[in-house]
Amino acid sequence: MTTNEEFRVLSPTAILGYGFPESSFKRGIERKPHLIAVDAGSTDPGPYYLGAGKAFTDRAFVKRDLRYMLKAGVANNIPVVVGTAGGSGASVHLEWCRQIIHEIAKEENLSFKMGVIPSDISKDSVKKALREGRISPLACVHELTEGLIDDTTYLVAQIGIEPIIEALQLGCNVVLTGRCYDPAVFAALPVMQGYDEGLALHLGKILECAAIASTPGSGADCALGILKKDSFILETLNPKRKFTCESAAAHTLYEKSDPYHLPGPGGSINLEDCSFTDIGDGRVEVKGSRFEKSPAYCIKLEGARPIGYRSISIAGTRDPIMIAGIEKILSEVKHQVAEMSSDSDRSQQLFFHVYGKNGVMGAMEPLTDVSSHELCIVIEALCPTQEQADTLCSVARSTLLHYGYEGRISTAGNLAFPFSPSDIKMGQVYEFSIYHLMEPAGEKLFSTTVETFKDGKQV
Repeated sequence: MTTNEEFRVLSPTAILGYGFPESSFKRGIERKPHLIAVDAGSTDPGPYYLGAGKAFTDRAFVKRDLRYMLKAGVANNIPVVVGTAGGSGASVHLEWCRQIIHEIAKEENLSFKMGVIPSDISKDSVKKALREGRISPLACVHELTEGLIDDTTYLVAQIGIEPIIEALQLGCNVVLTGRCYDPAVFAALPVMQGYDEGLALHLGKILECAAIASTPGSGADCALGILKKDSFILETLNPKRKFTCESAAAHTLYEKSDPYHLPGPGGSINLEDCSFTDIGDGRVEVKGSRFEKSPAYCIKLEGARPIGYRSISIAGTRDPIMIAGIEKILSEVKHQVAEMSSDSDRSQQLFFHVYGKNGVMGAMEPLTDVSSHELCIVIEALCPTQEQADTLCSVARSTLLHYGYEGRISTAGNLAFPFSPSDIKMGQVYEFSIYHLMEPAGEKLFSTTVETFKDGKQV
């Protein structure tokens, strides 16, 4: 049962390390929140960061954001929950963020108890689940094989609210998790205290991006969520912004293929009866969200594997003749590069991304006529080694630079290069090898390690 008429959640920023105005954060603390929570990661930046074990946010700004959160949380006895540490939530990312917290604790002489929850899943466990038929692909995802599991560098699972609740029940006032279902960091504590799970998760779905759901939106500003018995209220903490019914509803649809159902660990949020009401002063009240348990408790697995090395070259053209015939020209250049690569045809590893035509949507671009007066061409070579990628990119760039296409008047270069050197080594490339659901077989997958700090020292 709930002990308060309302539960206030402060979301400082859309992703830990994106930053926020100090004034907004202070206004949030003045509202005496019961929880400070932040989502620290996503798969949005692609598979590289998970596969390579790198953070996609800047360390200095992650530390800056965490310093505000930890100092305010400890000083005011407000729990601080951080999900998907380091951007992707694997063990290497979790440790990266854990060390930052250790530094802050020492520098600020902080005393607190921290629960650390890894979300890595062993390959043997996933292989066993695969053999037993407990693995299923998400929409438009390939079937999983043991070979793909072996090729994967880091393999994580999205934890739900249950492991976070366990850490909070152990008395942790700071919780740091590996890969986590985004809304869970906001919903776990209020659900533990008896608030409605559907409302708490829906609130978390919006707060995970902080002020992005306001107008004008920003991922680098704070937002406040107020959870009540049968509704929740959204407030901005910056007078430049406000929540509207449209902005709140639009963000509810964010990153969803189904407008009425948002799946997560153990079930989904049903939004069929959801309503948004403007209650004045830039605030919106939301009602009707409900959580529906799934027949089987499934968790989402994420993994990435290396597939080669990439080099790119960025160029522009303003020749109307070249622009008019760009598809034919690029096809002919690709053919010529293939003819010159006598030892091995690497033409299928060469790609041209034409911005100003269809660089964003590629073959799905519905507008087929090019009306741009200039185009940006990104030449991409993807090969088994960096040396091969460098060679292919160089040959493709020089061939296109001097290619004598039909109607060309000048005899100089066709391309303008904004940078010197023109060719850029991009390093190792990864793809998502695992993006599947797994039904656990009753085993305990996530455990909390408790660390205690006294005056900045771990004891």
